Amino acid sequence: MGAQESNGQERGTARRALLGAAVLGAGGAVLGLPGAARADERHGGGGYRSLPRPTVIGHRGASGYRPEHTFGSYQLALDLGADVVEAGDLVPTKDGHLVCRHEPEIGGTTDVSAHPEFAARKTTKTLDGVATTGWFTEDFTLAELKTLRAVERIPANRPHNTLYNGRWEIPTFEEVLRWQDEQTRKRGKQVWIYPETKHPTYFRKLGLGLEERVAKLLRKYGKDRKDSPVILQSFEPSSIERLDKLVGNPLAVLLSGANTRPWDFVEAGDPRTVADLVKPEGLEWIASYAQGIGPTLDLIIPKDAAGNLTQPTTLVADAHRAGLILHPYTMRNENPFLPANFRKGTAADAYGDAFGAFKVYFETGIDGVFSDNADTALLARADFLKG
Repeated sequence: MGAQESNGQERGTARRALLGAAVLGAGGAVLGLPGAARADERHGGGGYRSLPRPTVIGHRGASGYRPEHTFGSYQLALDLGADVVEAGDLVPTKDGHLVCRHEPEIGGTTDVSAHPEFAARKTTKTLDGVATTGWFTEDFTLAELKTLRAVERIPANRPHNTLYNGRWEIPTFEEVLRWQDEQTRKRGKQVWIYPETKHPTYFRKLGLGLEERVAKLLRKYGKDRKDSPVILQSFEPSSIERLDKLVGNPLAVLLSGANTRPWDFVEAGDPRTVADLVKPEGLEWIASYAQGIGPTLDLIIPKDAAGNLTQPTTLVADAHRAGLILHPYTMRNENPFLPANFRKGTAADAYGDAFGAFKVYFETGIDGVFSDNADTALLARADFLKG
């Protein structure tokens, strides 16, 4: 709770600035951030600046309530009111189609293990330096993947989601783009999506480059411009740099733990870590080709050895100064995923004080957040904006 009670003046200032931006529908320039206008001139602010703030992004849909990366999950995220839906994490099939799965290994998110015809496809591969055993999308044609059905990835935390195991198939990115248009028409309101290129260096080595496939589909559906309702993201900066040359969409670099290195950096011999990228010079470099960052929440407010929140870093102010927006990840309601000082009891599937945690994170001035529970995030935002 210490993080919630200290730095009150700085947080109050950030909160007032955020409220002003939300009311005016503006971006960093209204916040008085010197780098913001420059970044918009270089890359085009696009329609993403008009999204409500803090923006609520449905993480893999409404994955707190439905198996992730399914149309059931995406649809529910919209029904709950998410401003943007993360549809989806993009990985390729053997025949070059893009499908939506959290990882190319699908043993934990589909019923593939119950299909004896695919038993021989179980294998061990080295994925970004880690030996991973299971079934991989690149070993299946799209037609074969369509015979599978999605299941809950973390049943110990979300036993209620297992009710929906087997109900939905794996969506393709092209189906998502059509769904987006259909939902926009039905709802009379523009639906936004936030796809991610997954393990792009790994797939490029297999001859299954992601960026060109993403760009081709975005062009086909007229969604490759700076004001298009599609924000693209990746943990590999080189993937975002490549996309910057292919499409006009707003782009975001995802950032993991401070001591980690993006895998494309490892492959290229680039010694920089995430800790280097969140320094002002690293953020300026990112701002030369992207409009935002998606840092882990621990980069916004670190935790101590016991898992309690400590004091915020300067990342929000530093990123805003570079003209970048911040959409950190991921807020979940269940105890194990919350900071220790916001947990209630020890049950793995019980909810903790998610509203308290949202309040602390929103007070840092972040521009949005990925959440598995869009309804909780929206209520937390309403509380925050009311003051």
